[in-house]
Amino acid sequence: MSSDATAPFTDCPIPIADAKEILMGHGSGGKLTARLVEELILPAFRNRFLEPLDDQALLPVGGGRVAFTTDSYVVTPLFFPGGDIGELAVNGTVNDLAVGGARPLFLSLAFILEEGLPLAELERVIASVRRAAEAADVLVVTGDTKVVNRGKGDKLFVNTAGIGVPLPGASLSSRRVAPGDAVLLSGPIGDHGVAILSQREGIAFGGDVRSDTAPLHRLIAAVLEAFPDVHAMRDPTRGGVAATLVEIASRARVGVEVDERAIPVRDAVRGACELLGLDPLLVANEGKVVAFVPEEGAARALDAMRSDPLGREAARIGTVTGEHRGMVTLRTPIGGRRILDLPFGEALPRIC
Repeated sequence: MSSDATAPFTDCPIPIADAKEILMGHGSGGKLTARLVEELILPAFRNRFLEPLDDQALLPVGGGRVAFTTDSYVVTPLFFPGGDIGELAVNGTVNDLAVGGARPLFLSLAFILEEGLPLAELERVIASVRRAAEAADVLVVTGDTKVVNRGKGDKLFVNTAGIGVPLPGASLSSRRVAPGDAVLLSGPIGDHGVAILSQREGIAFGGDVRSDTAPLHRLIAAVLEAFPDVHAMRDPTRGGVAATLVEIASRARVGVEVDERAIPVRDAVRGACELLGLDPLLVANEGKVVAFVPEEGAARALDAMRSDPLGREAARIGTVTGEHRGMVTLRTPIGGRRILDLPFGEALPRIC
């Protein structure tokens, strides 16, 4: 069976739990990704800054603290409805800093270019990076460029790193999530993954499905201003909202109960997922945030989300509990319950 990264979603390789080589599923944000990180990478570099496995590290520097993160982008196609790989790289890095309670300041930008890439496409990506950085009020201050042989790089890969400064009073970490916390979601899910799929496969879905890629730092700052004691935040990218909830439940050793009816999903995205047999909860987002907020601040935090244009459709989707620790349960529209778990791989590789 083909393991080509550009193969149709119907031709995904079957993930193997005890694989002796890297599979596409290792980059999915699902169980294989977690196993790779927790069993191979973390033990090799374990330290108190890496141990939380948050989206960024908060580091002591010169008597103060800085937030530091890095990410790589391998999306195909490079250009898709609502964005492109350049805008995605800026926004994704900004958001990884923001969900740690930091104000983004500086970015690095590195390109891995495949021989034969049209210069016009590179120019288009660079222009997009510039616009996105300006919109997010960050500066690109360093970078690198490498070229690989034709056929060895799938046109263009982007690596970024980001530096920011923690916002006063913010203390966000999965370790702080506790029973009684409300689970808030800033808006409809699945837009990015379905937009990529529609462009990649040439499938026209009813309605205008566009990537939700956007910088979230202003929305997050508004939430923290309204209620500084938010416990944790995550941007649900690879693996979708499901991966975020399962990760938090596992690492904080809490249970999470979610009401499926409360989760906003656009009709076009829901229809596309039903047609293709996908669960919107497992589909990637690039402009949404999940927040874990003590009950006493949930209403203020939700109002602050809704006051931002990127959070107008924000909703409370669940509650953290002391029961069934390490598990996420989903209350279905017909009143039943099911355990929300992660697949080993994913149906949509190479989406970010």
